[in-house]
Formats: sequence, C-alpha cells, structure tokens
Amino acid sequence: MPSPDLRSDAGLASELRAGVMRLRRRLAAERHPDNDLSIPQMVVLGLLVRMGDQTVGDLARAERVQPPSMTRTVNCLEGDGYVERRPHDTDGRQVVVSITDAGRAAVLADRQRRDAWLAQRLAGLTREERAALRDAAPILMRLAAAD
Repeated sequence: MPSPDLRSDAGLASELRAGVMRLRRRLAAERHPDNDLSIPQMVVLGLLVRMGDQTVGDLARAERVQPPSMTRTVNCLEGDGYVERRPHDTDGRQVVVSITDAGRAAVLADRQRRDAWLAQRLAGLTREERAALRDAAPILMRLAAAD
C-alpha cells in the first residue's frame, strides 16, 4: 500500500493515526511486569494521580464511559486496595474516589518503565527529530483533549 500524501489533511490524518496507534500499542507492551491491572484500571488510577480525588461521575465523564461501567472499574480497584471511597462532602448521593499509596505506586512504576523505554528510543533520534517531537507533544495533547 502506498504511503499517504502527507501534504493533504486526509493523508496526514491517516499517517498520524497509524503512528499514534502503533506507539500506543508498543507502550502498552512495555507495562511493568508486576502490573496485572487492565488498561482501563490504569487509566482511572492515572486520572486520580493527575486530577486528585474525583467522583465516579467525574471519572466516567473524563473517560467518556457510562457511570455503571466506571463503578465496576472502581469496585475492582477498591477491592484490590488501589483506591478508597468516602462520602461526598455536600452530596449524599455521591462518593469521592481517592487513590491509595498502592495505587500511586502502581501508576508511578508503570510510568517509569514506559518513560524509560521511550527515552531510550528518543535517544536514537536526531536532534532535529527530537525537536520536532518536542514541538508536536503539546499539539497531540490538544488533539487528544478536543471534543
């Protein structure tokens, strides 16, 4: 299959999609060997590390899943000691989810391993390629955050 024309938005979109998906799969393969958590569970723990305590509804909205699905994920994480729940300060119908030390340690160990793998790969690039990725990183974050 010929490479897409990167001068067109459609060609750039196709190549970028393929590259981002391959990198995501490769980073997923670099998970910490002691980590038996699912990707959705790791995402929830990562959200709690980045955003602090959240309600189940907040977590569901952040991940664009239904609250019952997020409740199941939080239940598993709570059962394994990675998160804790407490009553919401002002809304008795809600609970607030917070990450435990074990949850934080799991996220940090996993990130450290993946970051080390990626840093090693980046070291093999030219200075110009690293500069291009440095410029692209915030743009990719904006694309990922767009609704």
